[in-house]
Amino acid sequence: MSFFWDYSEMDYFDDEAEPCLHGDGPEWMGPVVAGVVSVLGLLGNGVVVVSCALYRGVLPLMDVFLLNVALSDLLLVLALPLLAYNEQWAWPMGTAACKLLHCCYSISLYSGALLLACVSIDRYIAVVRSHRSLRLRTPWYGRVVCGTMWAAALLLSVPTAVFYARYETLHTDNLTEFVCEFSFSHEDQAKMMKIAVPATQLAIGFFLPLCVMAFCYTAIALTLTRAVFMRRRRAVLLVLVVLAVFVLCHLPYNVVLLHNTAAMFEQDAICEKINTRRTALRVTEGVAYLHCCLNPPLYAFSSQRFRTRLYAAMRRLQPANHSSPSDHTPQSGHSNTASCTM
Repeated sequence: MSFFWDYSEMDYFDDEAEPCLHGDGPEWMGPVVAGVVSVLGLLGNGVVVVSCALYRGVLPLMDVFLLNVALSDLLLVLALPLLAYNEQWAWPMGTAACKLLHCCYSISLYSGALLLACVSIDRYIAVVRSHRSLRLRTPWYGRVVCGTMWAAALLLSVPTAVFYARYETLHTDNLTEFVCEFSFSHEDQAKMMKIAVPATQLAIGFFLPLCVMAFCYTAIALTLTRAVFMRRRRAVLLVLVVLAVFVLCHLPYNVVLLHNTAAMFEQDAICEKINTRRTALRVTEGVAYLHCCLNPPLYAFSSQRFRTRLYAAMRRLQPANHSSPSDHTPQSGHSNTASCTM
């Protein structure tokens, strides 16, 4: 579901050319992927948010990061059904709703990637630079960093807010319909944005966090391999899995996006190639969406301390007559000391 690149590659270069009809594969693919990702992402990230919300006291630093990652993923999974609808059918709402929907998608994309990079930096400081961890790893520091990442995501989403619009366009059989897509006033503007937006997405939404995560997790793995305890050895495996999942989910889509961006300016592009690229973007973007479902088990549920605290939170939600005072004493102690760490 390539929501950034729905317009034809030929639309702004040849006034005589007929735009390609969308041959984007099975119509059921987009709604099914959006539905599955939305349900799984809502459940997993919702549990993380509820667990952190029920925490008694000031959230530890790692919990602050995990809470913000979960909120970013929730923003995406809540927008996905409408994004899938917009891709398949005419847009029934106005321009304001169109801009808001795609801004939510863009903000989630950038904030999620930047926050995961921050998580890797935090783990790097805690494991590799442990002598600095007490000074740097404070809840206040985490709030400032997360606030900065959200502000950066908002700033990077300005082009989406400016150029997305609801407008009437020719669809099939000479019928018109209202769509929610990028709209440009002139050709030079279209050429500039068709480079700037995907380039920013590739640089900030993928390559920057990938480089940060690769450096931090490689250093962490090398440090942990020197430990003698089996628990540390398992931590090395988890670190490698976290990095591998990020690459496997996002690399295919970004490779296809890079190729598609470079091919946009082919003067002799034929519709068959254009539609093939659109289909490839849809499939690989669906794979990328799966990452928001995998973040909770990778970053939160894999932690024994998080599971202990989640269990304590669930016990506190039970009616009072179903538990005795002895049930609360040990659970309360766990909830005040545990934190969501990898």
